Amino acid sequence: MAQFSTDSDLLEFEPDIKNYGIQDFETDPNLHEKSYDDIIRLLNIKWAPTYGLGRYDASVLGASIIDVDPNKIQTSQFKRASVYHVLGHYIYPRLSTFDPAGDAFREKMNYYVNKFNEEFDFILQEGVKYDADSDGTIADSEKQTYYHNRLQR
Repeated sequence: MAQFSTDSDLLEFEPDIKNYGIQDFETDPNLHEKSYDDIIRLLNIKWAPTYGLGRYDASVLGASIIDVDPNKIQTSQFKRASVYHVLGHYIYPRLSTFDPAGDAFREKMNYYVNKFNEEFDFILQEGVKYDADSDGTIADSEKQTYYHNRLQR
């Protein structure tokens, strides 16, 4: 199964993450694969409906909306977002006690959820690197941003 990040990528951001009792995040369940699926799902929801339509409304053009083909994405663009997603959505929630007074793991969970949202938004603003013509290279014309200087509702 595909994934954007690995355990070694997690260690770059949180060197002590394996000191809390969970030694491997790539075995059943593979948290990196879950994060990969979640990010592809988000791309299908947020980015794919705007891909190739530029400033035009798909309902007016009668265009069909694509589903993201994961094989056409430049995976390195999503590595950092995937690390933040794994930490904020899967690892730290497992470690947190969710004590009403708070705990360090819940604070880190909130931090990484916010960092993921920020990083994913940056990717959408920069433009998702998507090899639409499957030629093995991503041209500037294939890098489609989510934002087109118009109001997004």
